Amino acid sequence: MLRFLLALTLTVFAVGARAEVNIQQVTSPGGVDAWLVEEHEIPFVALEIRVRGGANLDAPGKRGAANLMAALLEEGAGDMDARAFQTAREELAASFSFSVSDDAFAVSARALTENRDQAMALLRQALVAPRFDDDAIERVRAQVIAGIQSDAQRPNAIAAATFNAEAFGDHPYGSSLDGTVESVAGLTRDDLLAAHRKLVTRDRLYVSAVGDITAEELGNLVDALFADLPQSAPTLPDHVTPAIAGGVTVVPFPGPQATIYFGHEGIKRDDPDYITAYLLNHILGSGGFESRLMQELREKRGLTYGVSTYLIPNDLSELIVGGFSTSNQNVAEAIELVRTEWMRLATEWVSQDELDKAKTYLTGQYALRFDSNASIAQIMVGMQMIGLPPDYVTNRNELVNAVTLQDLNRVASRLLNPDALHFVVVGEPVGLDSNQ
Repeated sequence: MLRFLLALTLTVFAVGARAEVNIQQVTSPGGVDAWLVEEHEIPFVALEIRVRGGANLDAPGKRGAANLMAALLEEGAGDMDARAFQTAREELAASFSFSVSDDAFAVSARALTENRDQAMALLRQALVAPRFDDDAIERVRAQVIAGIQSDAQRPNAIAAATFNAEAFGDHPYGSSLDGTVESVAGLTRDDLLAAHRKLVTRDRLYVSAVGDITAEELGNLVDALFADLPQSAPTLPDHVTPAIAGGVTVVPFPGPQATIYFGHEGIKRDDPDYITAYLLNHILGSGGFESRLMQELREKRGLTYGVSTYLIPNDLSELIVGGFSTSNQNVAEAIELVRTEWMRLATEWVSQDELDKAKTYLTGQYALRFDSNASIAQIMVGMQMIGLPPDYVTNRNELVNAVTLQDLNRVASRLLNPDALHFVVVGEPVGLDSNQ
């Protein structure tokens, strides 16, 4: 019997915007948990599926296997080759996408109500019976390799890859989930089948749906989709602390500008101080023209077009990072300004005005995220993966508004460590050498 665990109407208010969703927690007859928002005005459903354990499950020497496997799931399934599969999907007016991140295998599906059963049957074929035909493997392999080769010429990609390699070494986070030209070239069909067995499982499964579907229908749908998948998944790699120390790494690259990527250890998503850190990061570098770093580097000195910072709370490690570009002559000055602002924010009080402006922006734009069935489904599946309850949607802005100036400055002194900042500079900076 279908089990209804919770139905809760959630309303998010913002300046000029209102988002309301009624989240149901549902357990299917086969024991699959899912979150559902019923919306019957449009005959359409958006489905989001995640399985924890993505490219971090690549076998040693097989980097890129998960990524290539996911890219091939629409290239034929069951008795349909790639062309037949695509034709069948198009005739149903359905859309599927498959991808991997460092930490998850992801499926996004969209279908009209009238074609939903047929579309989900087709999706099931892709999940349980992918073909991995030789011609499809070679075609998609060539596309992946072309992307890797392109990244090798992009300063932004080089900077991030260098930072991650120094921070994480042999851990999967230390290399691109795309793999290398050599590792991808060496992947066999057996490697792809092995990656499929590890990633496409019922274990660590998260499901959300939004649209024209009832709880009973969703329960039957997910049971049909996942019944034939393996129950268990491999053990995930261990948590890893970034091993990178403060300093500078210079990667020579010709051109008038240098690209800089910087950061140090961050904060876990389930840390009680995460919301405060999120506000802090907005003030520091993610708040557009109002952020501290944008004011210092662009508005006051014209050293860069833009600078941003980000919290990256991966499943197995955490970072706070940022990036910008500037002329080679200005690199040393810009790096010193970043360090100085890092220190100022860590040791001096943020003003109440800065905090109030950050709260106004972050609470005001929150409801705007709930602008479509697909967006709501993506938000819900993300909430499930990080362990947030359904009522977080209504409580989130209250949590933001509850942060005090004392909280913010306490977390700033805890999180921001200017001596630990490591900068990767891709370019030909004047008067700056690597000093790892």
